[in-house]
Amino acid sequence: MFPTIRSCARGTSTPADNYMLARRRTLQVVVSSLLTEAGFDSAEKAAVESLTEMLQSYLSEIGRSAKSYCEHTARTQPTLPDIVVTLIEMGFNVDSLPAYAKRSQRMVITAPPVTNNPVVPKALSAGDNKPHPAHIPSHFPEFPDPHTYIKTPTYREPVCDYQVLREKAASQRRDVERALTRFMAKTGETQSLFKDDTSTFPLIAARPLSIPYLNALLPSELELQQVDETDSSEQDDQTDTENLSLHLQGDEVGMEKENASVLQQNSMKGGEETLIDNPYLRPVKKPKLRRKK
Repeated sequence: MFPTIRSCARGTSTPADNYMLARRRTLQVVVSSLLTEAGFDSAEKAAVESLTEMLQSYLSEIGRSAKSYCEHTARTQPTLPDIVVTLIEMGFNVDSLPAYAKRSQRMVITAPPVTNNPVVPKALSAGDNKPHPAHIPSHFPEFPDPHTYIKTPTYREPVCDYQVLREKAASQRRDVERALTRFMAKTGETQSLFKDDTSTFPLIAARPLSIPYLNALLPSELELQQVDETDSSEQDDQTDTENLSLHLQGDEVGMEKENASVLQQNSMKGGEETLIDNPYLRPVKKPKLRRKK
């Protein structure tokens, strides 16, 4: 028993060891009070340990015998008669117990403070636990927490960080390009970097064109779309110009003067060409109006 007590005192933190250590200290206090009542002023530690071990063995034997008598009569909890029979069986004089309990020089040991176990907060809680119905005994385990069988919706906050959004968009774009490349490699002709293994690192096969400069001559889809948009805008402009033709006749004279001044400034610059490539800076050529005879 002594090695077990030493191991408990060294720092083992299991509940059983803590309970055994507390019981051992309580028995040491009881033995010290009995030695004080007997008139001893001091005692060696080895003597106190020996008396504590004897008291613990005696109490353990009383409990074991009382349990055996209790189970012999088909009961689960021992009663006072079981303790009395046990003391008589061990040779103890039961009649001397009342006089010993009423002795005058006895020392009263205060009860140790009751410490409640710290309540561990539950991570998830949804409602209160259900009590047992009438047909279920109370000693059965309790129902689990309601969050185990009740729906608990969770909502994720939207991500608003600029860096996270950029990284997510880049990863999505990379995944899309990779998926399209794999799709084209599986559905079309491919070329392999290695002659022996054609399935490793497949590359999309380059298709040679009979007329390689044909793509450069033909307009692209973007250009065709822009041409369509300009055609539609020109049709709208024609209707607008017909309505504004009267107002533009008065402004043409002022425009000619401005263009003339611009041309004069450009001609004054040395080393410059007289030909203007910018169509917006060229002088306006007024069409000749033919009068009907």
